[in-house]
Parts: sequence; structure tokens; C-alpha cells
Amino acid sequence: MKFLDQAKIYIRSGNGGAGCVSFRREKYVEFGGPNGGDGGRGGDVWAECADGLNTLIDYRYRQHFKAKTGTHGMGRDRAGASGEDVILSVPVGTQIFEEDNETLIADLTQVGQRFCLARGGNGGFGNARFKSATNQAPRRANPGLDGEDRWVWLRLKLIADVGLVGLPNAGKSTLLASVSAARPKIADYPFTTLVPNLGVVLRDSRTFVMADVPGLIEGAHLGQGLGDRFLGHIERCSAILHLVDGTEDDVVGNYRIIRSELEKYGHGLGEKTELVALNKTDALSDDDITAKVSVLGEACGREVLVLSGATQAGVDEVIWRVFGIIDAEKKRQADEIAAASQPVDAGWQP
Repeated sequence: MKFLDQAKIYIRSGNGGAGCVSFRREKYVEFGGPNGGDGGRGGDVWAECADGLNTLIDYRYRQHFKAKTGTHGMGRDRAGASGEDVILSVPVGTQIFEEDNETLIADLTQVGQRFCLARGGNGGFGNARFKSATNQAPRRANPGLDGEDRWVWLRLKLIADVGLVGLPNAGKSTLLASVSAARPKIADYPFTTLVPNLGVVLRDSRTFVMADVPGLIEGAHLGQGLGDRFLGHIERCSAILHLVDGTEDDVVGNYRIIRSELEKYGHGLGEKTELVALNKTDALSDDDITAKVSVLGEACGREVLVLSGATQAGVDEVIWRVFGIIDAEKKRQADEIAAASQPVDAGWQP
């Protein structure tokens, strides 16, 4: 299945059904009076999070969605049925924007969550609604109201526990394939990964979701190489696993390029918990590893982990470090919820 994380679609809710002009025509009923029913309401357009989806590819080949018009009213005081709704099934993590692609309408983050994008028009009144003491036989009925129409943008931001970042060919896909059942494309040239990939990491009956985003380049926060869209996929991650290619000469410069892009992009990426790991150490001597870990640790101001996605060396330690960060983040969120639910002491009241 192809991956698509952005799509522009046109939506239109249904028009309301028209009211009916009708009169009773029965034997022995000389003045039957009006009995025209109301029109039905037009259908709505809803966006709903569906389980099992991880792409917006369904909206590449179909961009127009229109709800049904409400049924017109009928005689004998029969109201028309409401028009059928249109439900847009989207993956968890989908954001919906106005046509300007900047004004946020909805952010759907849980399975089953729904949002109404366009309300159907109300049905028109039948002539039975206009009967009065001075007008016993009204010949008037209302048409249904028009529905709403608009263009909107759907933008998917993957929901994962940890996001893999690094320059192209840093070994992110190799690591994801070695710790999960995901099978991203792997090759020894830059930009092998062109779309984000998700993998579920399992250790001792515990799991977390890891996201591998395509390699970032300098200027990614400005959209170079679609970097701004790729960075959006790690906004929701609890932590960032920053892989640095150990076979490169300037490991500090490479680290700073990615770190600068995270901070310039904003949206809290610069403040997220970061694990820094020197990758591809199977191709280095012990002296090279020691020297590069030392200079990289001074540059980032934290412990540098050592691993090799190809040989699995050091991978387990990284995985358990990630579990620790996820547990700490869940505890922090639980503490915030508990603190917010504490009753406020208003003091003594006379």
C-alpha cells in the first residue's frame, strides 16, 4: 500500500428537502385543511478515525464527497427522510485544515473519534405549518436550505512512541528492521527511505511503536527535501532517537545539523527527550569508537550510546532506555491529570 500523508478534498453536505403543499381530499370532509409534510434534513459530512489505517491514499483518486439531499415532504402530513451522511474514514493522527492549509479545524487522535465538517441544510416547512385562524388553507411551503461546501486539507501525523531521526544513510531503516517486523527498503545509498515507516518493538511482553522518517537535510524545517512534512510525523513522539553515522568523519557536525533543524522547526521538537546513538560501530575500530563517542558526548552534553543495527550490538540497551523514557512520560502525564483533578480549597466560608 502506498503511503500518502496529505490530501486536498472537496466536501458538500446535503440540501434540505422541500416542504409540500397538500390538502385533505376525503369524502364527507368538506373543509379538510392543509396536510403537507416537512422536508427532510440534508446529510452531514463527518470525519471519523478508523482502526487499521495508516495512509490517506484513498483520497488521492477521489477528491469530491457529497452527502445526499433530504427527501421532500409529502401529503397526509408525511415528513421526508433525512439525507444519508458521508463518513470520511481517516487514520489516527489526522489533522484537518481549512483551504489555506494553516487554520486547524480538527485533530483526530483516537479510534472512533468523530468531527462534523459540514452540516446538512434544514428541511423546508410544509403548508400545514402555516395554517392559522385567518388563513385556513395556506398555499405556501418552504424550500429546503442549502448545504455547506468547502475545500479542506487532510494531513496525517503518525502517532509513535519514539521517532528515528538522522541524516540520510545513517542506518535508521536497518535499525527499525532489526528490532521490529517492519521491512523498510534498505540500501547503501542516501534517501533510500522516501516515506515514513512504523514498526512495533516487542521485548518481554512489552511493546512500543517506533517511527522511521526519511533522512533529513540542512534546511528541512523550511521544506527542503519535504523535511517539514517528515518532521511533523515525530511531533507526537515521546522521545527522539538520534542516530549518527559512525563511519562519517565529522560526527559532531552531522549531529548539529539535525539538532538545528529540530529546534528551528519548533512545535516542541527541540524540548523532547533525546537519545543520541553512534551507529555502524561494526565498521569502526575500538579506538575510533572511543574517540568519536568522546567528541560527540561533549557536543550534545549527554551520554552517547553505541550500537550497530546490522549486527545487533548495543541494540537491547537502546531499547530498554526507550522503555524507561516512555514509562517516565506516562507517569508525568498521570501526575498532571491527578493534579488537575484535585479539588480546589476555597477556604472557610462564613
